[in-house]
Amino acid sequence: MKRVEAIIKPFKLECVKDALGEIGITGMTITEVKGYGRQQGHSELYRGAEYIVDFVPKVKIDLVVNDDEIEKVVQVIQESAKSGKIGDGKIFVSTIEEVVRIRTGETGSEAV
Repeated sequence: MKRVEAIIKPFKLECVKDALGEIGITGMTITEVKGYGRQQGHSELYRGAEYIVDFVPKVKIDLVVNDDEIEKVVQVIQESAKSGKIGDGKIFVSTIEEVVRIRTGETGSEAV
């Protein structure tokens, strides 16, 4: 099993969720996060004064999928989250050793 963490622009969340639903991915956790990468934040004007905003609002999607689904999931996230502009985000994939469903005690793929 693999854990996929995708950091994307907030306005792309619905597109990504719908695209993942089309390939059968139904469970995910969403977290509102802030951060910056190469863009180093941005500046905004408020009542005539310029402010530097170091951390940009993003959304983090966490999901766990079976090994045979990982390539398709990464491809779908990449295609649906892409705007072609700086700050589109990143996708991280890591290995999950064990999953346990608390309610039933199921483990492994059955728990996902």
